[in-house]
Amino acid sequence: MIFPRLIWLAAVPLATLANAAGTPAAAASTSTAGNLLQVTLGLLVVLGLMAAAAWMLRRFTGAKGSSSANIKIISAVSVGNRERVVVVEIADQWIVVGVAPGRVNALSTMARQETPVITDAPPARNFSSWLAQTIEKRNVQ
Repeated sequence: MIFPRLIWLAAVPLATLANAAGTPAAAASTSTAGNLLQVTLGLLVVLGLMAAAAWMLRRFTGAKGSSSANIKIISAVSVGNRERVVVVEIADQWIVVGVAPGRVNALSTMARQETPVITDAPPARNFSSWLAQTIEKRNVQ
């Protein structure tokens, strides 16, 4: 197999390979750049193997993202440091749920309601009209 051979080559010091080739001991002294290259190549091989293993695991186990298209959070309000009351829509039913650390309790159920569009906020004005009015006010004074 190629993978064990690559791992072995990444783990064997360059000086050992140079001595095995029959070069003199003086030429066998490796430079810092050579050591850095060896460490970098070894790291790339290990990271590549980890990425390939993760890809294969995801591909062959059939892990799919959880699709929660049938469940919608309609509203949520905090009632404490870590406690919330949440209204969840499932199909045509709303469920009021109390959520606390380590606990989820259904408080009430009701039929699906039509949510009104809240228009309490004044309409947004664009910046150019605001700037023109401000300049006019300064010029008048």
